[in-house]
Amino acid sequence: MKTAYLIRTETGEHGTFGVLSCPDIAFSCFSGELPDKGNRFQISCIPKGEYICKSYKSPKFGTVYHVQNVNNRTYILIHSGNYVGDTSKGWKTNSLGCILLGKSIGWLGKQKVVLSSRFALQEFHNKMKMESFKLIIK
Repeated sequence: MKTAYLIRTETGEHGTFGVLSCPDIAFSCFSGELPDKGNRFQISCIPKGEYICKSYKSPKFGTVYHVQNVNNRTYILIHSGNYVGDTSKGWKTNSLGCILLGKSIGWLGKQKVVLSSRFALQEFHNKMKMESFKLIIK
């Protein structure tokens, strides 16, 4: 089974940003998640740890990866999107706890975001061949 590593580099009102890499397939991209609010439902990133990710057909996002067995959480997906901000502070979000992938981190208006998300997600899917993998979040 392949292993992907998500290394978080910063967290704040605009979200939690990091780098996702999978040495097995020579792939890396940027990641965006909600701010760290103690694993609270729909407003926080998930806890650091090890998870199994499996292919899942989402009614909203199509075929994506589903992060399995996240304590006290359901339907944590890896999908496309830009915004991962704290909505209680007035920022936009495309995530309710999910992990968004992007080719870069930049700005849309005054909000820090992940960019070129669909391209990053498609490349990840193509290289992973939608096979299950282990995700290690640090």
